[in-house]
Amino acid sequence: MVVSQASTVRQAIRDKFGAAGEVRVFRAPGRVNLIGEHTDYNLGYVLPIAMDLACFSAAAPGSGGKLRLHSVNLDDSAEYTIADIPGLKKCGHWSDYPVGVAQQLMKLGFELQPMDIAVSSTVPVGSGLSSSAALEISSALAMLFGREIDRTELAQLARRAEREFVGVPVGIMDQYVSVFGETGKAIRIDCRSLTYEAVPLPPPVSIVAVNSLVKHELGSSAYATRVKECAEAVTAIQQTFPGVESLRDVSPDMVDRTRQSMADNVFRRARHVTTENERVVAFTGVAAQGDLLAMGRLFLASHRSMQQDYEISAEEIDFLVDTASALSGVYGARMTGGGFGGCTVNLVSPNRVNAFRQHITAAYERRYNLTPVFYECIPAEGAGEIRS
Repeated sequence: MVVSQASTVRQAIRDKFGAAGEVRVFRAPGRVNLIGEHTDYNLGYVLPIAMDLACFSAAAPGSGGKLRLHSVNLDDSAEYTIADIPGLKKCGHWSDYPVGVAQQLMKLGFELQPMDIAVSSTVPVGSGLSSSAALEISSALAMLFGREIDRTELAQLARRAEREFVGVPVGIMDQYVSVFGETGKAIRIDCRSLTYEAVPLPPPVSIVAVNSLVKHELGSSAYATRVKECAEAVTAIQQTFPGVESLRDVSPDMVDRTRQSMADNVFRRARHVTTENERVVAFTGVAAQGDLLAMGRLFLASHRSMQQDYEISAEEIDFLVDTASALSGVYGARMTGGGFGGCTVNLVSPNRVNAFRQHITAAYERRYNLTPVFYECIPAEGAGEIRS
């Protein structure tokens, strides 16, 4: 699939822009987060895998002081004068993501060369599998066109592009795992130190994401609200524990002890984040032991916390989780991603994957008249150039 996608964008850049010179192709994967939701912007722990679904960016030297962009998926193009990029504001177009990246590269002192870039992605938009981070990282590598950059800085600049230009207050997880993903492994990211450890996953399990095909509009505004509520929790907890700097420093017991100083919704947000951090650490341990039943219990506990305390699930997602949890051969199910729709992630016995797909499809079609889309998530390597 990698070779096919690389060929697609190579051909697209020649068809669209007539690129006659050197064409280089860069790939950045999407991700599925196994556990650790909404902990990244609270400087906690997350445990994602980079997926074999990815965004591919073909780049070729351009001319006329222009950055020209084309989306194969959307059959849509945009053109910008490079000298104008530092002063641009978002316009609600897909090109906001690479333009935001271009701004950040220029702020870091990289001279942006005239460039033609064609992008094609197999990461479904709106699924909670981080299509935006895949686009940001692959387009950053395309604009660098082989110039060296520190890998952690690459992840950070892409995150800044989404926060400062696109205006979504994301944490570092999506961009980081897109850069540092490892074949066959999850990575447990410490979002404070920006370091990670690779976590091997037990072999007799398949990781299957199920796309609900639903994305409720509340998602974007509610995300910012959750960030604000977490900050309010920190302020309240600091009155009793002045050494606290973020919810990373807080235990569930500390949240309970300061409950009276917080509004109920703020208390529940803090309870989710602090217990979710504990679940990430616990999941890492039981995964190392190959304890699939314990992994599944942590999955479901994580989902209930997101459903009840963080309030970011949706009826369709809860239905998928509840239906999957009742099936033979399913160890655990939970929502993954920002919330209010998107995907669930499921731990399934390999010999039950086909039955899982059939049962979930039939139940979801009966209930919502929608046919869910399934992705078997194979942990893949992080971003880089495709040289073949």
